[in-house]
Amino acid sequence: MPVVPLPWPPAADAASAPPGGADIHALPLPPVPSTLLIPLAARAHGGRYFPQLDCGDAQAAQLLQQLGTDVSPYLADRPTLLNVLWRTRRIRAAAQAFFTVHPQSWGVNLGCGLSQYRQWLEPATHWLDADLPAVMALRRRLLPAAGPQQHSASIDLQAPGWWPALQLPPEALAQPLFVLCEGVLMYLTPAQVRQVLQEFADHAPPGSRLVLDAIAHCGVGQAGWHASVGRTGAQFHWGIGCLGELTRMHPRLHLHSSYSVAECYGWLGLWLEALWRPWIGAPLYTLAVLEVI
Repeated sequence: MPVVPLPWPPAADAASAPPGGADIHALPLPPVPSTLLIPLAARAHGGRYFPQLDCGDAQAAQLLQQLGTDVSPYLADRPTLLNVLWRTRRIRAAAQAFFTVHPQSWGVNLGCGLSQYRQWLEPATHWLDADLPAVMALRRRLLPAAGPQQHSASIDLQAPGWWPALQLPPEALAQPLFVLCEGVLMYLTPAQVRQVLQEFADHAPPGSRLVLDAIAHCGVGQAGWHASVGRTGAQFHWGIGCLGELTRMHPRLHLHSSYSVAECYGWLGLWLEALWRPWIGAPLYTLAVLEVI
């Protein structure tokens, strides 16, 4: 979920919301935050079109119903549905593998929007969702009351010094963290992205992992051509020319693994990527896992 200010007051009058949640038409989203509907629609209904990648999101469809918005234009964008489901499966697998090795560790979702990754993890996993105050207020209005292992924080990734606002307890910082920043960084400026990665690397315990997604630099400024993002008016401001740019932002960052969206399209996608890779340097869309050493 991209992190820019939302125009509505944070849950100022719960009585004004319709039964079960908030009317998205009464709470208009500005361009970048409105992109939260894209992964929500994909996780709720994308399995109709790509059953082999259905992520089994138990609450996404209910959230869309509560929001009361028409997401059919997003469902018509089949490549993006495929990409989101692929990304979700990769992130879920990375989280499950991490918590198998570190069962007492905490997970943190930076710019969480309305995503709910904890549903795919062990019930005892501590998970912290973080976003702007208004977004977190929307989550409280739409989602069930959290249990003792579910935590939340209000942060602004565009402002330096956001890490302390997570208020992670000493027991969380005594072991590696699993941190997710999905669908956020491409909407920030290069300076803001550098600040986010540096602050993570400065504070996260050794062995912590950060899962992020990035577009190739050639996509910067081209969001208007994207069938789903273009509808929102949001713009891409940051991309990479090579994966090494990620680790060069801080000496503690190491590239643990990376995945290209080309794998969604089988041998044809991988062949096409091999053709254009010498000119663009990086995959058109990458999921990268960075580790703190």
